[in-house]
Amino acid sequence: MKKAVIGLGSNLGNRLENLSHALQALKNLPGTTVIATSRFYETAPVEVQSAQNDYLNACALLLTELSPRALLGACLGIEAGLGRERREFHGSRVIDLDLLLYEDVVLREEELRLPHPGILNRGFVLEPLSDLFPEKVALGLDFSNAFRRTDFSEVHLFEKK
Repeated sequence: MKKAVIGLGSNLGNRLENLSHALQALKNLPGTTVIATSRFYETAPVEVQSAQNDYLNACALLLTELSPRALLGACLGIEAGLGRERREFHGSRVIDLDLLLYEDVVLREEELRLPHPGILNRGFVLEPLSDLFPEKVALGLDFSNAFRRTDFSEVHLFEKK
C-alpha cells in the first residue's frame, strides 16, 4: 500500500457538505483508507477568469492499493458523482479533487503530473498540507521553503457558523 495526498475544494452550494461527501466517497474506495484529514480553510479564488465565491479547501492523506492512474480516475468519478461540471478553466465547482502526491512516484504525463505542479505556489494547498505534515516534508516533498515564502493572507481557518 502507498500513501497519497488529495487536495479538496468547493465553492458552489453547501461547501462543507460537498467536502464531507467527497471525503466519505474517498473512504469508500476499494483498498483505500483515509488516515488523516486537514482542517478546512476558506480561501479567495486564485487564477480565475470570472467572479467566484470563496473556496473551502482541505487535504486528505490516504493509504491506498490503487495505482496513481486508478486513484485519479476514482477522484474524477467522485467529482462527476457529486455533480461537477467542467465548463470553464478554473471555473466554479461543486467539488474539486486533485491528486497532489503519491508516495515514490514522479510523473510528467499530460493527464497526470506528480507531484502536482501547483502544489508549491498555492497557499490553499500548503496550509492544509502543513496540518498533515507539520515538519513540512510530505511523502518526500520538502515544502518548507515554499511555505515560508507564501502569502497566507487570503487563507483563513474555516469556522462553522
